[in-house]
Amino acid sequence: MKPASFKYACPTSVQEAVGLLQHFGDDAKVLAGGQSLVPMMNGRLAQPDVLIDINQIAELRVLEVNGGLRIGAGVRQRTALESPDVQRVVPVIAEALRHVGHVGIRARGTVGGSIAHADPAAELPTIMLALDATMTVTGAGGQRTVPAEEFFRGVFTTAVEYDELLTGVHVAVPGPASRSAFVEVSRRRGDFALVGAAVSLELIDGAARRVRIALSGVADRPVLAHRAQEFLEGRDPHDPVVREEAGRLAAADLDPASDIHAPGSYRKKVSAVLVKRALSNAVNGE
Repeated sequence: MKPASFKYACPTSVQEAVGLLQHFGDDAKVLAGGQSLVPMMNGRLAQPDVLIDINQIAELRVLEVNGGLRIGAGVRQRTALESPDVQRVVPVIAEALRHVGHVGIRARGTVGGSIAHADPAAELPTIMLALDATMTVTGAGGQRTVPAEEFFRGVFTTAVEYDELLTGVHVAVPGPASRSAFVEVSRRRGDFALVGAAVSLELIDGAARRVRIALSGVADRPVLAHRAQEFLEGRDPHDPVVREEAGRLAAADLDPASDIHAPGSYRKKVSAVLVKRALSNAVNGE
């Protein structure tokens, strides 16, 4: 199928894009990499009256380390994956990006597009939640920042209002004691994950501190495993028994839905395994 007819706008600044969003409201959709929106338009699942193409906005393509890692919403996923700054400062982001689709998808898809799309199984929302990243959202009143834990609100739903634009993401530079890892299970490489797990912690004198464990594919948004996080605080994650209990606690409160890809009981069981695996990878450098 082909998309329904639409009007097209190509702003060259964030302010111009925000102005267009204000003017057209819910009738407009933002086009970045198009890897999610275009297939939905072709299938008539999305029928915007106006398409606002943000690919000519240079400020959205900034990727820099300046008091933290800042990734503009328009940065291509492949650019972030191959960035020396990302690999040096927060390599777990590159680790997660390797699981996103295939080479062609990463070459067009953007970091901000995946985050704003908010698919519950997507890698980037999950890793940003684990890293306690901050999203920058711009509207007519200026910029505001939203913590990842408040940004994702449901299936394909975020804190971005109809007249606002996600313009970037900021991740604090991890200290020397930081450890992190990302793992997922999918039917085939490049498929959306059935379940994913991201772990971030500090390892101080053999004990875990500032633990964050995020899971994807188990709810209507990426979620934190609060009980597992609390259990791990002050304990040695090198201990297999500790990791086993953390995995059990992470899965205990989950109630994943069943679908054509996997039953909820399977997702719940896999969640425990992936949390253990991610912890092992993080602290053992695997």
